[in-house]
Amino acid sequence: MDDTAPLFSIITVTYNASATIRPTLESVDRQTFRSYEHLIIDGESADETLAIVASMPSELRKVSSEPDHGIYDAMNKGISVAQGQYLIFLNAGDSFYSDTTLESISDAVEKNDYPGILYGQTRLVDSSRRFVGERHLKAPDKLTYESFANGMVVCHQAFVALRRLAPLYDLRYRFSADFDWCIQCLQHSRKNVLVPGYLIDYLDEGVTTANHKASLKERFRIMCYYYGTIPTIIRHLRFLPRYLKRKSRHLKQ
Repeated sequence: MDDTAPLFSIITVTYNASATIRPTLESVDRQTFRSYEHLIIDGESADETLAIVASMPSELRKVSSEPDHGIYDAMNKGISVAQGQYLIFLNAGDSFYSDTTLESISDAVEKNDYPGILYGQTRLVDSSRRFVGERHLKAPDKLTYESFANGMVVCHQAFVALRRLAPLYDLRYRFSADFDWCIQCLQHSRKNVLVPGYLIDYLDEGVTTANHKASLKERFRIMCYYYGTIPTIIRHLRFLPRYLKRKSRHLKQ
């Protein structure tokens, strides 16, 4: 490992994120563990996003702004310039669960001799940072390549990957390239470590029906590619009661 590099590269992709970026910046700046770089990869925002970032300067933050071809293209730009040993993708509106989250992940890195992946649990919060619920999928005690055959069992933001084993995102996928990326990371990781407790507060903004359906279709294709078409169809038949239960609960809210 390069002792001169920061331990973490925290990558935040933004585009017209003035309504959501501030809590993310505050969360990163409050971290007690300081061996990180915070990369803001902006898609040439036309709102006040960059002004807000400029009003909250940090010697650990680097900002770039230029047109991109979508969120995963921007994430690839982040990977390409990252110097940290581990990658953390923290979207605008999302935040670390506590001020000591990076410290907890760092302790797990040291205790486990620099594993390929570290991961943890995620809470859902609203725009006022109030807890609104748990993810419908809980991060397992033991994470393997096969785990993602059951869906995205670890939230992308709570999935910390060793940079040297992380691929670029596959831009063929417009909505679920993060799902494919996590699976590829798991293919190359020899050791995956659960960090106890919550790692991330995920902004629950609600998902548009069109994008949600498109995302599910892409995930199905990805599952078929990695885990086989027939096994994936069988698993989805098992997922159906879970899906109907979630849909019924949302309709009642």
